[in-house]
Amino acid sequence: MTEPLCVLIVEDDPHVLLGCQQALALEDIASEGVASAEQALARVGEDFAGIVISDIRLPGMDGEALLERLKARDRSLPVVLITGHGDISMAVRAMRNGAYDFMEKPFSPERLVEVARRALEQRGLAREVTALRRQLHGRQSLEQRIIGRSPAMQQLRELIANVADTSANVLIEGETGTGKELIARSLHDFSRRQPQQFVALNCGGLPEHLFESEIFGHEAHAFTGAGKRRIGKIEHANGGTLFLDEVESMPINLQIKLLRVLQERTLERLGSNQSVAVDCRVIAATKADLEALGQAKAFRSDLYYRLNVVTLELPPLRERREDIRLLFEHFLQQSSLRFDREAPALDAQTLSRLLAHDWPGNVRELRNVAERFALGLPVFKASSLTPESAGPGFAEAVEAFEKHLLLEALERHAGNLSQASQALGLAKTTLFDKVKKYGLRLPSEG
Repeated sequence: MTEPLCVLIVEDDPHVLLGCQQALALEDIASEGVASAEQALARVGEDFAGIVISDIRLPGMDGEALLERLKARDRSLPVVLITGHGDISMAVRAMRNGAYDFMEKPFSPERLVEVARRALEQRGLAREVTALRRQLHGRQSLEQRIIGRSPAMQQLRELIANVADTSANVLIEGETGTGKELIARSLHDFSRRQPQQFVALNCGGLPEHLFESEIFGHEAHAFTGAGKRRIGKIEHANGGTLFLDEVESMPINLQIKLLRVLQERTLERLGSNQSVAVDCRVIAATKADLEALGQAKAFRSDLYYRLNVVTLELPPLRERREDIRLLFEHFLQQSSLRFDREAPALDAQTLSRLLAHDWPGNVRELRNVAERFALGLPVFKASSLTPESAGPGFAEAVEAFEKHLLLEALERHAGNLSQASQALGLAKTTLFDKVKKYGLRLPSEG
């Protein structure tokens, strides 16, 4: 989670440090104190939201070297340096190297508070602008990656853009084939952890006797056949993102160990007593109701609440039929390029069958059908279109087709209801009622 704004004071004289913290506290400005540049570097992580005020003369690394190291990490971080009396040339050099300001000893409490307030205000504004730019970029790029114009998918993209650049754990819920790993990768790719590893583990695809070693790692000779040390998935994801798919399949005894890792941010490899610090964001995915499993004692409730900081629910394809054509054409273009064939035209009869199908395999099944269509094969096997599966979908197919027409007209006319209603041959009031009925969002509403 992003930290609140605060002042980190780097000062080896405990009396000066105490005086600075007291002056700031009297003005309701949060502060922390450390005695060396090395401690400051350890404290200023990727989520540090504050400013740094540092004495230049410090034991070990001095304030100028600290300024250089901090600016290499974050160019927008305001660093204020405290100089000795008469060190004007040093102060000028520091300002040229990126210092926000400097204070000459001895300085008054009022001077300290005034400089801190200005620097904190600049820091807050800079972080707001950065966050807004990230969200805007995320929304634009997410539309190309997570395809769909239905209200459910628009809301999903907004939520992803909002939480991607936080360290909050995420639980993705959805049926098989709805695209849970795509969502997990999007959360990783649109966060500041993107340069680090995205590590995926299918909890349902490992035998229980191998699971502990796979996720936590082991030392050499920890058990029969362990010839050398193995780094586990959690440790491999350090600094990045760990994706646990089908998390409901994780053995109960290992759920306890995972919970401890999430709470303490350390782990022990099998066969070792040494703790290893880890910092990874955890994204879990499930097709089951973990809360119900917790009540039935089939999944640990405390782990569920630890994973369930943010919940993303992926709707099944049958509940967003207005996205079927868009997704199908996208997959068709991809398949045609891969097979080095010209994409065949989507005829009305095929579209009708696509819209009427129940899609038990969701988006994964739709991709498979698009690949068959690109190869000139029948989109469905005769056995897959039973009266039970095709019959109930007629009304839904008609509704989806209507939504599709409305969305196309509204997008074509930039959300102008008058122009869209004229193009569709509908009264404006009728179009407005249908927009409300289907929960459609006008393009002008973002």
